[in-house]
Amino acid sequence: MLQSTTNCPMTRSQLATPVKSTSSSPVSHPLSRVRTPFQVIKQGWRTLLTDFQIIFERDPAARNRLEVLVCYPGLQALISHRLAHWLHRQRVPFLPRFMSQLARFFTGIEIHPGAMMGKGVFIDHGMGVVIGETAIVGDYCLIYQGATLGGTGKETGKRHPTLGKNVVVSAGAKVLGNIQIGDNVRIGAGSVVLRDVPTDCTVVGVPGRIVRQSGKRIDPLEHGQLPDTQAAALQVLRDRITELEQQLESLSRGLVTKPLGRGEDVK
Repeated sequence: MLQSTTNCPMTRSQLATPVKSTSSSPVSHPLSRVRTPFQVIKQGWRTLLTDFQIIFERDPAARNRLEVLVCYPGLQALISHRLAHWLHRQRVPFLPRFMSQLARFFTGIEIHPGAMMGKGVFIDHGMGVVIGETAIVGDYCLIYQGATLGGTGKETGKRHPTLGKNVVVSAGAKVLGNIQIGDNVRIGAGSVVLRDVPTDCTVVGVPGRIVRQSGKRIDPLEHGQLPDTQAAALQVLRDRITELEQQLESLSRGLVTKPLGRGEDVK
């Protein structure tokens, strides 16, 4: 559970306007300042309520509360994770990891108990999502199915990515290693991100390349409207090949061909 600069879930109009982070640190854990069990329960309840409410803001298919509680694996995985994460922080052995594996079995979403998840995180569909032990996910992030926040080797310590606030990780995207992803970043479907990404950028491709949006604000739900840099590069190559073929054809037409007579030398 993380602390957000906002006190309530974002509305549809706010979703279209990225929230600027006012803190130099991408994350802060509220439990570090909570002293009584009542405060722990109150903070946890508020976070779960935000997780629940954000679904209605970001998913037009969410129709009623019972359906969201029963049929949304992303919410179920987050509820299980928040309890497992609290037990993990209390250094309870075995049980937190066992809970994460149970959640994985029932939801298809694997979140290590050590991962820190901000409030208002929405895991849409969620099948195949993997979030590693030292990953940090900021408030109001949106994660689609098949996304991975993983490591790159067997190094110890912080080895998973840190996501800022309002980050969109599209379907099948892989964010690997101890890297920093700034606030309001969008990661395109199928992208592989291996380096830090500054705030207010869009990343696409393999490996991920930063494509700035020239200040144009785009609804975070519009994760399908991303520039196709690979198609652009292929188009440049096709245009160049066409140009070379035209030049070759013009040169071949300019050559004068005549049959060689007997005894003529080829010049």
